[in-house]
Amino acid sequence: MDRLQVPAAQLGQGELPFYAEQGEECRVFAHAHAQRLPLLIKGPTGCGKTRFVEHMAARLGRPLITVSCHDDLTAADLVGRFLIQDGATVWSDGPLTRAVRQGAVCYLDEVVEARRDTTVVLHPLADDRRMLPIERTGEQIAAAPGFMLVISYNPGYQNLLKSLKPSTRQRFVALQMGYPAPEVEQRIVQTESACDERLSQQLVRLACALRRLGEHDLEETVSTRLLVAAARLAVAGLPLRLAVQTAIVDALTDEADTAAALAEVVGAVL
Repeated sequence: MDRLQVPAAQLGQGELPFYAEQGEECRVFAHAHAQRLPLLIKGPTGCGKTRFVEHMAARLGRPLITVSCHDDLTAADLVGRFLIQDGATVWSDGPLTRAVRQGAVCYLDEVVEARRDTTVVLHPLADDRRMLPIERTGEQIAAAPGFMLVISYNPGYQNLLKSLKPSTRQRFVALQMGYPAPEVEQRIVQTESACDERLSQQLVRLACALRRLGEHDLEETVSTRLLVAAARLAVAGLPLRLAVQTAIVDALTDEADTAAALAEVVGAVL
């Protein structure tokens, strides 16, 4: 067994967040962590990127600090700022600084959504320096042992305004993820929703059909996350067609014509 593939029984962390491995991604993550390399995860919405990071942080016994990036996220939001408390000015660490001090895994989800100048603060952490300079306090914080920087984004969302600079991208080991193979996705749906095998098979067949359609007519296609939501509704007693309509069709589009086309696919598959 690979010395970096830690058996769950040795973790001392309780039950791991469920994650169905698709290939070699767990091995890549473990090796990147051991070699103190930052990791970039690319993949479509709802394919399991966040769950994968949660699983690996627990598997490696590291605390996890997650930041959901957005248009208004600034460098100060990540690093920290001075606050007024009881009439005094005190420094408050941001999530990135806390992770650096604690030796945690810091996960920046959908990093391209953040302001472009925000990623500059990541550069000294994502190379051999592994340092976080804080200009406002004059500190140079060396990353504690165990610290790992992980970022993710959906390549389908990239455009000229929202993309990683080459100077940022080339500091990271890159891992490409996609939607799981049908047999793996069926197991995920069953495990996450407690549905039976027949229902998971139906939903995965539907996903395969909709993903073929999505290449032409949808900005986003059906994710594993949406399949799990539909299965949970069905297990709770909602009729399957209604569960699929609310959890998948109506979640994918607001356009009446597109919804009708999706409903035709649903009717043919189910």
